[in-house]
Amino acid sequence: MSLNGKKISEFKLQAYQNEDFIEVTDKDLLGKWSVLFFYPADFTFVCPTELEDLENKYADFKKIGCEIYSVSCDTHFVHKAWHESSDRIGKVEYPMIGDPTGKLAKDLDVYIEDAGQAERGTFVINPDGEVVLYEVSAGNIGRNADELLRKVEAAQFVYEHGDEVCPAKWHPGEETLKPSFDLVGKL
Repeated sequence: MSLNGKKISEFKLQAYQNEDFIEVTDKDLLGKWSVLFFYPADFTFVCPTELEDLENKYADFKKIGCEIYSVSCDTHFVHKAWHESSDRIGKVEYPMIGDPTGKLAKDLDVYIEDAGQAERGTFVINPDGEVVLYEVSAGNIGRNADELLRKVEAAQFVYEHGDEVCPAKWHPGEETLKPSFDLVGKL
């Protein structure tokens, strides 16, 4: 079953951000673009490379009105310890959500029951709180923040211009397509 169009369920979780603990709820995702970036666990191997990559693009995401939330089934306390002990994670400024019961991971169907961890799931949430794009990768394959940014920009364009679509490798300012009877078989 596809999760596209799924409304984000009610949640209230603790996160670590900017040397403080904060609360993040489903309501924080409404009215703006958000990325929920699930990863298996703190203090691992591929995860810090992904979180650092996201941090390196964080200003670009903020520029387009999109907040990043990393999420693992660790606690916010573990996020703080990781932030303080890792040079890569020490750079992270976006909220690092702790989902120790797996509530959010289960809701978005990325919870690995036997491991008590989340899969590498990426979810783009529109201002209405709906999933508009998601991808789940194998645990040993890292993701790319540049491509995620491009996909968020495409999702934003389609959200604002519902009668146009974005072709492969589309970037803002490039030509889009307007589906029509006359376009069938012309591409």
